[in-house]
Amino acid sequence: MPQTACSGTMFTTPSGFSPHLACAEPGEEEAPQEGPGPGPGACLSDGPPITSASLDTLIQNLVPTADYYPEKAYVFTFLLSARLFIPPPELLARVCEMCIKQQQLDQSPLDTAKVRKFGPKILQLLTEWTETFPSDFRDEKMVGHLKDIIHRIAPCDEAYWKTLNQVLQKLSQRLSLMSQGEESIVKVSLNASSDKLVAFKTKPPPIQKDILSICNDPYTLAQQLTHVELEHLSRIGPEEFVQAFVQKDPLDGTQQPCFSDQKKKTSNLEAYVRWFNRLCYLVATEICMPAKKKQRAQVIEFFIDVARECFNIGNFNSLMAIISGMNMSPVSRLKKTWSKAKTAKFFILEHQMDPTGNFYNYRTALRGAAHRSQTANSNRERIVIPFFSLLIKDIYFLNEGCANRLPNGHVNFEKFVELARQVGEFMTWKQVECPFEEDRAILHYLHTAPIFSEDGLYLASYESESPENQVEKDRWKALRSNVLAKT
Repeated sequence: MPQTACSGTMFTTPSGFSPHLACAEPGEEEAPQEGPGPGPGACLSDGPPITSASLDTLIQNLVPTADYYPEKAYVFTFLLSARLFIPPPELLARVCEMCIKQQQLDQSPLDTAKVRKFGPKILQLLTEWTETFPSDFRDEKMVGHLKDIIHRIAPCDEAYWKTLNQVLQKLSQRLSLMSQGEESIVKVSLNASSDKLVAFKTKPPPIQKDILSICNDPYTLAQQLTHVELEHLSRIGPEEFVQAFVQKDPLDGTQQPCFSDQKKKTSNLEAYVRWFNRLCYLVATEICMPAKKKQRAQVIEFFIDVARECFNIGNFNSLMAIISGMNMSPVSRLKKTWSKAKTAKFFILEHQMDPTGNFYNYRTALRGAAHRSQTANSNRERIVIPFFSLLIKDIYFLNEGCANRLPNGHVNFEKFVELARQVGEFMTWKQVECPFEEDRAILHYLHTAPIFSEDGLYLASYESESPENQVEKDRWKALRSNVLAKT
């Protein structure tokens, strides 16, 4: 069924994380090293993994020196999760302050040999930050800190100026693409076009297009759905998964969380959930719209074949949206229509996406697709598009089921290692370029075709197959008077 972005009431039991994460007890681990360089920590080169540490220690482990650089996995994990405790501009400011102090960048003259050993490492950190979390740098303070630290080391090597310009140029391009993507998000209202479609039941049909008149090849439609999915995925930044569930840090002395409503950007994530809902309703609309039973059965069989092709491609999100649309009550009640359709393949697909065992069958298929992606020789084989609402649920339960801080005030870093694993896997999948050629006519239809509201679906369903009981008859009568009066 259609989904909401992060409402806790709709979630099933999660399985994507270790249940012991929230139970870590302070004192059961070695105390993290408080000095600079590689103390014990998750993804660090020396010592056992960090399960918890003070925020200051974690920041210190992020700061490079002439002889130390944190592993890339640690950088991603901490930059992803730190925003729950400290705003990115403040974090970068503290990193820069530590670098200035440790490398004596505020003294003159600079130790050129020392700076040349340190310079490439701080540039690497800043490059990784801008490439992975470019939205952080929409804040002018972030760009200011970046320029300041590079200006301090640049006198020791002119190549640093060139690197700064390259970083800023690439950052500008990324931010420009992000802005364009946000501007092009199609705002879909489930109720906008119901009146127009309801009129279809009482007027000649040629004025109204349907999916089969636009595309009658299931594989082609599955390819175009994959285009839409990958386009949405490409726009979602990793920070949106954290910001979707951000809460007030109990150790923060201010009255506000790290993100104000203005800065809590989850628009791309929310747009993707809206796309899933639109596809559900589009499928249901296309099935309920034809006046003849034979045509409705033909549409059902078509979408079953589209769903099968989505499964073969690795597009599980479109697959689930199609199945959800076909299982909506206004569609499932069309018993005469379903009796005319060949549905054996549909039941197989339903079995693959069965929620039993916390979607055990789907998770098994997803692991298979992920393995195929890792060993792929082409973009076609690299495609993995997860059932997105389930991914959000897993992250939601990880966030709700495990404390951000332990009783001693330490950050529960083990939780964020698991969060980074889940989000990092998604980040790998979203980078795949769609190998299929675009069909603009089909894409336009998918984004703009009118769809029924829920009431419109029920009315169209009752118009197709008469109500079976008094409750349905009363509802049909009310819908006809309310909806048809508007046309």
